[in-house]
Amino acid sequence: MNIPEELHYSTDHEWALADGDAVRIGITDYAQDALGDVVYVELPQVGDRVEQGEPFGEVESTKSVSELFAPVSGVVSEVNDELAGAPQRLNEDPYGDGWICAVTFDDSSQLDDLLDAAGYRDLIAG
Repeated sequence: MNIPEELHYSTDHEWALADGDAVRIGITDYAQDALGDVVYVELPQVGDRVEQGEPFGEVESTKSVSELFAPVSGVVSEVNDELAGAPQRLNEDPYGDGWICAVTFDDSSQLDDLLDAAGYRDLIAG
């Protein structure tokens, strides 16, 4: 299981990569593996407001439909529109081409509420 050290992780299996006053968000390798083949992603819109811990989209796979939960609160500043035509990128490259959106956050201290790589490994080890 790939769990990059530089990322922050939610208990809902989203990752966040801080970059200045924004974070790039996606789902973890563990999440994409549990979902199976992703066939559709419901993306937020640029300008949408998201709240930490609240749903902001959905991922549909051959196994199930799962909500996406915002790891931080803020405003969506960018969306990976490529996922509309190629949702399988979530499976193929969850930490790269499979990113979902970027959010300009309200409060960078919310990153402290998230898990580091070691904490996330402990979470999925159960």
